Formats: sequence, C-alpha cells, structure tokens
Amino acid sequence: QVSLVESGGGLVQTGDSLRLSCAASGRAFSSYAMGWFRQAPGKEREFVAAITRSGDDTYIEDIVKRRFTISRDNAKNTVYLQMNNLKPEDTAVYYCAAAAKLGLLLWTYEYDYWGQGTRVTVSS
Repeated sequence: QVSLVESGGGLVQTGDSLRLSCAASGRAFSSYAMGWFRQAPGKEREFVAAITRSGDDTYIEDIVKRRFTISRDNAKNTVYLQMNNLKPEDTAVYYCAAAAKLGLLLWTYEYDYWGQGTRVTVSS
C-alpha cells in the first residue's frame, strides 16, 4: 500500500518551466514502478512518462519527450517530472501513479495507486 501526493503545479507562461514532485508514503518505494499522466479539460487521462523501480529506464510520450524528463529519488520516496518550455497544450491536471511491477508501465490499467493530481495551467 502506498499513498501519493503531487505538488509543484501552478500558473505559468508559455516557455516557462515547472518541476512536479510526487511524494510517496508507505513501505518499499523502490518496489514501485511510477508514472505520470495528465488530464486536460474535456479529455481523457493520457500517458506522459514512466520510470522503472530503480530508475534505470524511462519512457516519455512522443509529444513531450523533447521537453519533459522523469526521474526518481528512492531515498526520498519521490518521483519528479521536469517540464521545460511549457506550452498551452500542456495545461492539465497531472497525476502520478504507482504499481508494484517490473518494467515501464504505459497504461492506466497497469497502475494500482493514484495521487489527487496537481494542476498546471500554461497561458499564452
């Protein structure tokens, strides 16, 4: 069992950067693969990034992979999403998710635990 709390969202301008954090409370954080998803107004939740349990492999969605980076610090029980050169189309609620599984998880159904989300708004 693990609980997740996202933070770091806010209102920014086009071209700005944000670093989102997802703090996990529970045991054995390093046993959880982690991911970031986002949900824009009127749209379905979509995959953004994933990272393996040890952090040795990552996968970023094509649309944002030139600008976003996922990382984790298992000693701090935290996963990060660094977002650079933000665009209005990045506006969404960003969610982190966890699953006690191996590999890179790209689908919502693969995750068992979800945070409440942090809102990112990018104005033009």
